[in-house]
Amino acid sequence: MSMTIRPASVDDLDAINRIIEAAIMTWDLPERVKRLTLPTYKYNAMDLDHLEIVIAETDEGVVGVAAWEAADNVDAPANKTAMLLHGIYVDPGQHRKGIGARLFKAAELAVAQHRFDGVVVKAQKGSEPFYLAQGMHKLDVNDAKREYENRFWKSLN
Repeated sequence: MSMTIRPASVDDLDAINRIIEAAIMTWDLPERVKRLTLPTYKYNAMDLDHLEIVIAETDEGVVGVAAWEAADNVDAPANKTAMLLHGIYVDPGQHRKGIGARLFKAAELAVAQHRFDGVVVKAQKGSEPFYLAQGMHKLDVNDAKREYENRFWKSLN
């Protein structure tokens, strides 16, 4: 399968948000919770000004998306600079094809380009195996002023 990772544009937003919605609907959460939180996960044109958003595209169209920005100091391990990975979303029909791993590699390249010490992500519980497979490790809940149960870190320097 031929795949391209490229920066997202305004023209990609509908496809991006369809991927995000499809991915979120697979999460192990009550339907009401998914329905109420879904709007907060979707991106708009303003987000393209503040986040780096990339898409994975194949002959079938957009099949995945990842977004990131510089992390607040409280989200990174002590004395580290970090990029906050907002998430990686892959079309559920395209799982297990390496798309998420390719998007994670794109995030790692961005960490190097911006000279951060590493990448941090606040992930849904069901995505823990994916992030561990990418070489991340789980941070202690009490390791930050903002408690979040599923925070992962990978040092890249």
